[in-house]
Amino acid sequence: MKERRSPLLDAAIDEINILGRHLDVLKMVMKHEPIGIIKLSQLTGLPQHAVRYSLRVLEQEGLVEPSRSGAITTDRVHEVLNTIESTLEDMVTILKEYKKKIR
Repeated sequence: MKERRSPLLDAAIDEINILGRHLDVLKMVMKHEPIGIIKLSQLTGLPQHAVRYSLRVLEQEGLVEPSRSGAITTDRVHEVLNTIESTLEDMVTILKEYKKKIR
């Protein structure tokens, strides 16, 4: 049985899941570039509209760019991934502190 979540946290969890989807798409682009939306959809199991949205977000962040053969990564990808990793570590620390406050 799945434990019930608080509606107070649903939006935060949804955003974290969207971030995870963007990262999944980015990792597939890194692994298979150049790659198109249909192939990304097949590899990730995500619907094409979700892949298209993730690619748009990744492009706005300067991580991927379109090419004639499909999406490719930019020179910034490793720098930004390091920043994302560091930020996620900071978030874990913050969440642990919040968890302590409710005990």
